[in-house]
Amino acid sequence: MLIEQTSLPGVLLLTPKRFGDTRGFFAESWNRRTLEQAGVHLPEFVQDNYSLSHGAGTLRGLHFQAPPHAQGKLVRCGRGAFYDVAVDIRRGSPTYGQWVGYELSFENARQLWIPPGFLHGFVTKRFDTEILYKCTDYYAPECDGAVHWDSLGIDWIGEGRLETAPLLSDKDAGAIAFKDFESPFDWEG
Repeated sequence: MLIEQTSLPGVLLLTPKRFGDTRGFFAESWNRRTLEQAGVHLPEFVQDNYSLSHGAGTLRGLHFQAPPHAQGKLVRCGRGAFYDVAVDIRRGSPTYGQWVGYELSFENARQLWIPPGFLHGFVTKRFDTEILYKCTDYYAPECDGAVHWDSLGIDWIGEGRLETAPLLSDKDAGAIAFKDFESPFDWEG
């Protein structure tokens, strides 16, 4: 597995090896032993989520789950393609408010590890895109939160990501702006 550090400490880009022939391919999308042998120690995953977005330009996020049920997520694409974003919201962090984004697609097999203390969002690039992610804590609606998708200067438009106004849920359309957001996370540097 190819393991790449991003500009946000703790956020990792993981690309599993694919073994293919004329029939298709095989890949291990998750192997704790492989990661630990490479020095990557992720928390235990307790829940797998599966999301389908019918339309290209569907934007979900920027979401977080606050303590005591903060979630880390290992995100990948089952079908289609999307632009996946993580934003540091750990108060006191040297990278507070900074973001990274990567295209995750069926073809590139990339996965993004987003630890607790980060916002997460994505915009789909193709119709009927499947997003799969492992979580380190169970969904807790009382801890669920969102920050408005366009309040951080994220480049959702560049490189063919978002060409028109995004398709949003009511929750995401009405989310609080980042400038008015009080993070429940502290940096433990």
